[in-house]
Amino acid sequence: MLRLTEEITSGRLTAGQRLPTEQEMVSAMKVSRTVVREAVAALKAQGLVITRQGSGAFVSAVPQRRTFKLDPEVLRTLDSAIDVLELRLALETEAAGLACERGSAAGIRAVSSAHAEFERALARGESGAEQDFAFHVAISTATGNSQFAEFLRFLGTFVIPRQDKRVWNMTVTRQTEYLAQIRDEHARIAEAIAARRPDAARAAMRMHLTRAAARYRKFSGSAKAGEAA
Repeated sequence: MLRLTEEITSGRLTAGQRLPTEQEMVSAMKVSRTVVREAVAALKAQGLVITRQGSGAFVSAVPQRRTFKLDPEVLRTLDSAIDVLELRLALETEAAGLACERGSAAGIRAVSSAHAEFERALARGESGAEQDFAFHVAISTATGNSQFAEFLRFLGTFVIPRQDKRVWNMTVTRQTEYLAQIRDEHARIAEAIAARRPDAARAAMRMHLTRAAARYRKFSGSAKAGEAA
């Protein structure tokens, strides 16, 4: 995202110019499609680009940065991830309830499918970070309010810093236990949404994100102790 932002603000990409296609950016920047989509969503949120369905993304005619901005580099720190988790707590607790109340049959199935994908990733021995994020986006999408999912995409997968070496510097047994906790918390959320029980879904999401913040506080404390040693 920093590279695209620089090209727009420096004038190398001019107003009205079409951004490279998703595949072109994947090839040129050597990143995943998920990263590219997050970058474009963040630029859109900042008012630097606009998207046209079926045509792609274009530099805004009058690029304007919005007052609210989250710097991805700052958000990669564990302490900042905890701050964002508290922000997500307010947003996603309500999203879970609305998904139950408003979600279409397809939207509810998408939540269950995203949870199943997360479980399969863990079964393959992966961290499941991307699938974790996709699960939360599926819930936000099921609300029927596009702003929920748009905001989550703006935050991006870096608010799930599972691959940070300070988080992942643990024994295999501890990793397995850690991921099992997340899997079980996701399962409670998915089950409540599938049953269209809004109060239970809100409670399960609140518990999940509260526990996630507690886990990151523990990791952050351990990391700081290690740096001081």
